[in-house]
Amino acid sequence: MRDWFNRYIRYLLIEKGVADNTLEAYGRDLNRHCAFLESRGMDDFQMVTAQVMIEYLVRIKDEGLSANSMNRSLAALRGFYHYLLDQKAISETPLANIELAKVWMRLPDTLSKEEMNVILKQPGDQTPATMRDSAMLELLYATGLRVSELISLTMNSINWQVGFLMVMGKGSKQRVVPIGKTAYDCVRRYVDEARPIMLKEKNTDVLFLNRFGGALSRQGLWKIILLYAKKAGLKKNIHPHTFRHSFASHLLEGGADLRTVQVMLGHADIATTQIYTHVTRERLKEIHSKYHPRG
Repeated sequence: MRDWFNRYIRYLLIEKGVADNTLEAYGRDLNRHCAFLESRGMDDFQMVTAQVMIEYLVRIKDEGLSANSMNRSLAALRGFYHYLLDQKAISETPLANIELAKVWMRLPDTLSKEEMNVILKQPGDQTPATMRDSAMLELLYATGLRVSELISLTMNSINWQVGFLMVMGKGSKQRVVPIGKTAYDCVRRYVDEARPIMLKEKNTDVLFLNRFGGALSRQGLWKIILLYAKKAGLKKNIHPHTFRHSFASHLLEGGADLRTVQVMLGHADIATTQIYTHVTRERLKEIHSKYHPRG
């Protein structure tokens, strides 16, 4: 069974060109599934029935997987069993009549404009590291980039003359995102004054560097954001995606149309972007309740 699993991963990588993050997530999902089947003494995918699949889904749900993670896991399994069907390794898929798990819509974590201003002030600009941090935070808020997109930026990603980024997003889809003057100035200062010092005579075109002169990791960026959230004294659950959520919500609050925000976020489906309209409505209700005499 593991041989088929490895073949499918290679198929996704080579023939389908699946993004690294998706491939890693699917790998974890399929490994978990194989381990479950092996614990049941199964050594052939022909033995997997719809009932076995339901038992497996109940197991991972009981382990605390979110609805979104359940959906992703189910999508990974659906693709895998269709592959086995195409390769004639099985005669029918055990997932034929199992629907995607219901995703309960959860409003994303966002900061108010005032809270965002507080956290953006935290780094200051005294050292190369804090100049870098300020540039990253301002750029996250100004563009709504995903964490993986930010740390993958290179010196060639920025068009300095026009003031926009060329971003490689999910599914290797490229999009253009405006930077804005404040973020532009912060990044320009970092590149001119701090980056040459942090480079430590290394040769790399990665934009944001760690203290060793190499590429900053996802975990490194996470720690930086948590540090400044703590310094700002904000009690909310703040993580890198908070900047992306706040970017979208504040644009919509300011009157931007949904389609424009969708393009800047790099969402394939506008339905994904529509969740931010719920955030905006919640914010309007909060303002009405606070300031209306009969709120």
